[in-house]
Amino acid sequence: MYKLLSHNDLDGVGCGILAKLAFGDQVKVRYNSISSLNREVEWFLENDQKDTFLFITDLSVNEENEKRLEAFFKADGKVQLIDHHKTSIHFNDYGWAHVVVEDEEGKLTSATSLFYEYLVTHQFISPSDTLAEFVELVRQYDTWEWEKNNNHQAHRLNALFFLVSIEEFEEKMIDRLMSSAHFYFDDFEKRILDMEDAKIERYIRRKRREVVQTKLGAHFAGIVYAESYHSELGNELGKEFPHLDYIVILNMGGKRVGFRTIHDHIDLSEVAGHFGGGGHAKASGCSLTEEAYKKFVASTFLLEPLREDAKQNRYNLKRSSFGSLYKNRKDDIFFVYSINEHEWVIEKNRIKVEGDFGSFEEAEKFLKRNDEAWLAWDDTFVSFLMDGIKRDKKNIK
Repeated sequence: MYKLLSHNDLDGVGCGILAKLAFGDQVKVRYNSISSLNREVEWFLENDQKDTFLFITDLSVNEENEKRLEAFFKADGKVQLIDHHKTSIHFNDYGWAHVVVEDEEGKLTSATSLFYEYLVTHQFISPSDTLAEFVELVRQYDTWEWEKNNNHQAHRLNALFFLVSIEEFEEKMIDRLMSSAHFYFDDFEKRILDMEDAKIERYIRRKRREVVQTKLGAHFAGIVYAESYHSELGNELGKEFPHLDYIVILNMGGKRVGFRTIHDHIDLSEVAGHFGGGGHAKASGCSLTEEAYKKFVASTFLLEPLREDAKQNRYNLKRSSFGSLYKNRKDDIFFVYSINEHEWVIEKNRIKVEGDFGSFEEAEKFLKRNDEAWLAWDDTFVSFLMDGIKRDKKNIK
């Protein structure tokens, strides 16, 4: 007999689907949150049959269960932990664990891709094009490579996962993977996924207006309250506000904190680790502990949301040769313009701000971090230019 304890997200359930394809009725699969895994491991060690082979995928255990699993393994117990999170690397010190963040080709892994490789290598499952396609979709979504590769099939697979129950998703995928030459979505799934795409777009549009900015140590973060679509939301908010180092997503009902970034200079697994959590460099999470509550909720609750840059402008554009105009809540006016290709200047209320900037992006980042300014609408820009012309005429006279 086999038992699989896995995460309750797409990557974790992907492992469950592979296990059922490999072992059929001989495997029991249970999906867990990060917090519930350790209870499941304790129950297994105390109650399950000693000859049952335990798999743990896409999750890692606490220090106490780490020691207990080592003792179980040394007593000829059968256990294999497979994970891809940076915070789990130290488990490679044990003979029963296999943790890989990047493969030999430099490609980010997922628990599903590592488990598939394990099952094929040990001849528990026969490789096929359909299985490989499914595994790669899960991997690309979990590592967020789908966006870089413009692979919307991966994004849609995750959306379908959340639109149906885990049991229904498993049943659909197992049947499809066993009977089809290639992975596909049927017509009904395509229709509901189109509707879901529109719903996500509306949700993100609303949440863009709710982000507050705060400085946390050496970094600037955007904080937003959201119950749904954390990956999509974090990615879009990161692109909307690129001056922020990362986005903090607060799920008050679930008492969870999610961290997302589009940048390479910060490792969010370290940020989450400070609050007892973990994950990937660009996507991590933790429980809403008392310390996290004080840091992300209590100290930021009264802050005003960031204003979005003006959309659909014709004249006041970023990086314009005529300059770009910004405003803030104090009605200060900031004019950003270039002296040459590598020298940009900021004027605040027509007075030059001390210091020069090597690019437009540097100048804008300074403005948004220090003054929470936003790109002004065309009418404000035109009025600013007209006022400048009038001033010049008076000076000539």
